[in-house]
Amino acid sequence: MRILTTATFLFGAYGLSFAGAGNGPNPPESFTKAHVHFEQNATDEDVEVVFEVKGGPEGLTKLTVVSPDGRTVVDFKAPDASTLGIRQFRFESPEPRDVAGLKAAYPEGVYTFSGETAAGVKLEGNSTLSHTLPATTSFVQPKAEAEGVPVKNLAIAWAPVKNVAAYLIYIEQDDLQVEFTARLAGTASKFAVPDGFLVPGTQYTLGLGTVTEDGNVSIIETWFTTAETN
Repeated sequence: MRILTTATFLFGAYGLSFAGAGNGPNPPESFTKAHVHFEQNATDEDVEVVFEVKGGPEGLTKLTVVSPDGRTVVDFKAPDASTLGIRQFRFESPEPRDVAGLKAAYPEGVYTFSGETAAGVKLEGNSTLSHTLPATTSFVQPKAEAEGVPVKNLAIAWAPVKNVAAYLIYIEQDDLQVEFTARLAGTASKFAVPDGFLVPGTQYTLGLGTVTEDGNVSIIETWFTTAETN
């Protein structure tokens, strides 16, 4: 009788243990995107740190990012969950020419991301920041500050750079409020501008960026002016 009683007690204890584990808090989920990288505009001689965060289909009501030395560098909280939160963030630091000061403010290492959705789901993630920037490319076609550039059948070409994961290219015109951006493989060296995007007799800004495997970017910029006629 004593043995049966003991056995019943043990089974009951195990049952309570499993029930307790099942009712505990759910483990944090992962962000759809949680990333930090260094970005320089070599033409303007400035550098910035960029944080990009995406929580998924639901909005975030809380978001914090902690640096490798334990400082909180991002701290967001929605005033009211009824706002449904914010689904996607892009934070950019100031762009000082004091690169050493920026590196001291945002040291290399693992940055820890944590957040909470409007539904109360907790999210976690991390991203490693490196201060190593890729080498810049150079303009091949059109040349920097070129004039009389054709508006049709234009191919942007640049000098290849070793050990890059991708290239970024953008063309923008503020007065017309138009911008075209593309990300290309690290093996690419030219890009055909879609016919119809450029208009005659107009000055455009052209940017080319090299991208490392960890997401750091080095950008150069120039301008070109299109021909007066097609």
